[in-house]
Amino acid sequence: MTAPPRQKKPSRKVPGQPPRLYSRGVVMGYKRSKINQDPNASLVKIEGVNTRADTAFYLGKRVAYVFKAHTESKGSKFRVIWGKVRRAHGNSGVVRCKFTSNLPSTSFGGAVRVMMYPSSI
Repeated sequence: MTAPPRQKKPSRKVPGQPPRLYSRGVVMGYKRSKINQDPNASLVKIEGVNTRADTAFYLGKRVAYVFKAHTESKGSKFRVIWGKVRRAHGNSGVVRCKFTSNLPSTSFGGAVRVMMYPSSI
């Protein structure tokens, strides 16, 4: 008695779409202690990164926080705050990022894009 062969799950890729050239991440908040918080350093959890050793690949990579504004500027309502991965934070794959202007508190829990450049390999 053998089990029937498993069918392959359909992929979530949309046909004709170019490949995604960034990793997804989530803004967890500012670097902080019990009382003080440091808005110059934002904590980002990168999808699929679970150890401190895994974060080494992402050090120096560019980070983009894309959001939608109310008013149109330069033909688009979308704006970007750029940043850079600075170092690891803890042992569970969280990284510290510094952005050109500090992220607003409304970004907490929001998505960021961790670009695959500049490359160190």
